[in-house]
Amino acid sequence: MGMPMELNTMIVTKGREQRKEENLFSLTKEGYRLYPIDIPIHVFKTKNGDITGTAIIEKVEWQKEQTEITYRLISLNSTN
Repeated sequence: MGMPMELNTMIVTKGREQRKEENLFSLTKEGYRLYPIDIPIHVFKTKNGDITGTAIIEKVEWQKEQTEITYRLISLNSTN
């Protein structure tokens, strides 16, 4: 029996991110997702929206059919 998994190459927050420190955020997504770690990737508020910034994912954790990522924002393109 297989485990459904999605490969993501960008972060889409939909406004659900939580600030942990000044530039450190966490985001929980439904399902199991795989993200590149320690590589700058784009951050979007919506999938078809403009790039809001660039981040480096520091941690990916799978638990109870959810994925939690911890990422550090390294540049911000918009203040909204």
